[in-house]
Parts: sequence; C-alpha cells; structure tokens
Amino acid sequence: MNNERFEKYYKAQNILPEDEWDQFLESLRAPLPTTFRVAGSRQTARLLNDTIKETHVPHLAGVVFEGEAVSPPTQISWYPEGLAWQFNVSKKVLRKSPEFKKFHNFLVFETEVGNISRQEAVSMLPPLFLEVEPHHRVLDMCAAPGSKTAQLLEALHAQDTVTSSSFPPGLLIANDSDHKRTHLLIHQSARLPSPALMVTNHDASIYPAIKIPSEHITFASDTKTRVVNKRQHQLLFDRILCDVPCSGDGTMRKNLGIWKTWSPMDGNGLHGLQLRILQRAMRMLRKGGRIVYSTCSINPVENEAVIAAALKSMPDFELIDMSNHLPALIFRQGITSWIPTADRSVVLDFPTFDDYIKTHPHK
Repeated sequence: MNNERFEKYYKAQNILPEDEWDQFLESLRAPLPTTFRVAGSRQTARLLNDTIKETHVPHLAGVVFEGEAVSPPTQISWYPEGLAWQFNVSKKVLRKSPEFKKFHNFLVFETEVGNISRQEAVSMLPPLFLEVEPHHRVLDMCAAPGSKTAQLLEALHAQDTVTSSSFPPGLLIANDSDHKRTHLLIHQSARLPSPALMVTNHDASIYPAIKIPSEHITFASDTKTRVVNKRQHQLLFDRILCDVPCSGDGTMRKNLGIWKTWSPMDGNGLHGLQLRILQRAMRMLRKGGRIVYSTCSINPVENEAVIAAALKSMPDFELIDMSNHLPALIFRQGITSWIPTADRSVVLDFPTFDDYIKTHPHK
C-alpha cells in the first residue's frame, strides 16, 4: 500500500522527523487494534471493569492458538481509571479460540445492554479534553454516529449510582446535518436514557440560535409574542465539540481505499466548511467556556490552518494548553507552518500565497 502523492505532501509538511517516516508508514499499514470503553454510570463501570480485570483477563492469559501465543486485553494507559481496553486478535481467533470466543460473547452482551461502548481509542480523546461536568450545557455539533455523544452524556450523568439515575442540571444537544444519521444518535443514546439529551438536525455551520426564558415566568395565554420574546435570551454553551467532517486520511488503517484515492484536494475542499463550523461554535460559546476542535485527518489544512484562521477572525479567543491533562498520552505538538498545494499532483513550489499569486499576474 503506497501513495506517492501522500508521501510527497506530508514529507513537505514536516509532520515528523525524517528518521521516523518509515516507522510511521508501517504503523499506517498495521491492523487497527480492537478497543472498547467501559460505559454507563461511574459505579457500574468500575464494577464491570473489575470483573474484566480480575476474571476475564487472567482467563485469557497464556492462550495459545495454532501454535502462537495470543496476548490478552490490556488497559489503555491514558484513559481515566483504566476504563478503556484494547486487544489485537484476528477474527479467526475470536471465532475458534474457546477462551476468546467466551470473552467476545461477554462483550457483545454488555454492549447490547449499554455497559460497553465499542469505540476507537482516538475517538475517546475529544470528550475527555472537554472535561464535561453535570451542570454544563454542552453542544456536539457533528455528533453522528454517536460514540462521543454517549461519552459526553455519561459525563453529565457522573453522579448516577448502580441503582438510580440522576437528573443532571446540565444539557446535551447532539446535532447532525444528515437526518438519517440522527437516527443513529438516538439509537446510541437509548442505551443511557436521559432527560438531559436533545437531538437536532441542522447544518452545523449555520446552527440556529436557541432562545430560552430569561426568568421563570408564566405568561397569560393572550400575551403578545413580542412581549414574551423580550423575556428570552440566546442559549450559550459551556462546552462545544466540533468533530467536523474531514478527509479522513488519519483512518487509513481501517479505510484501505484511501491509499488509492488520496489527494490533497480532499482537505482543501473541506477547509471552508470546517472553518465556518468552528466560527459558529465560537459565537455560541459562553464566556469562560471551552471548544474542542477535532478531525480524523492529519492534514494541517484541516487542522492547524482552520484553528489559525478562526483565531485570526475572533481574537478574543485563545488556545488552552492541555498537554498535562492526560499524563500517559503520547502526543506531538501541532505545527506552526505548512505548505499548501492547489494541484492534485502535489506541486509545492509556492511557500506562501503571495508567491503563488505572482505566477498569475492580473491582466
């Protein structure tokens, strides 16, 4: 699996040192591990996690299949309280190894009842960086299929117990522009029924302002609308997740077709939409609130360039340093310069926009 355009473009961006490039490509070609998160209320999650750790993992230790040792599941080191796991076994092992087949059946059952969420490790990160608390008003702007939404909803319900559910004072609005995908959101959220969840179907880049009463006042039935409206103000959010549509070239390990079709134009074409969604989020954020912007792309045009343009357009906002939030997480700082291309064949001859413009003199 190779793509010359991909290698040429990303080597020019200096996204990592030259001596790590071969290792990076090999990682992209390696199978993606299976990862899951122990979900539900904190108390329930801790009990189930102890069951996995003390019962299932010891039972899977020392398994040999067709002459080869198979490693048991391991906890993801950076996830809080060790509530996320990963294992890397083939479907053949899951089907034919008695020990792993039993564990797989356990995972399927617990997933169906909402105690486990099958979720990729990187997908777990954005909600963690939001640090949602039960009183927060939260907006997930591009929420489908809903694994991050479920994670946010669990954070709102952090005070739930094994035997009772809480009524969080906060709110979560999960939005998606595709009406069919909103059904996936509802299906995902059904595993944790909550009075604090609302699902909407709007274009995130022009998400409408939501008006709420300024005071708890009951108006007479014949009160004019314009009078009632004066008692309203726009709902602003404490936390907003912008997991925006993207080219997805960070998902090559599971979407092998990207190796054949990748082009820098994929990211270029989405930059404008991504920026508009982020700017809309910034306008709906309460003072002192937080936005997490995320993609599943490694393209700086879809990441750093969007953030830079948004901050330039709204200078009252600032970046937050979250490098110490998950101490065990291995990460790399974002880059501060990049070389865009407006050509499918990856012509990178113009370090700046001005240099490009000079080749197209006005007539």
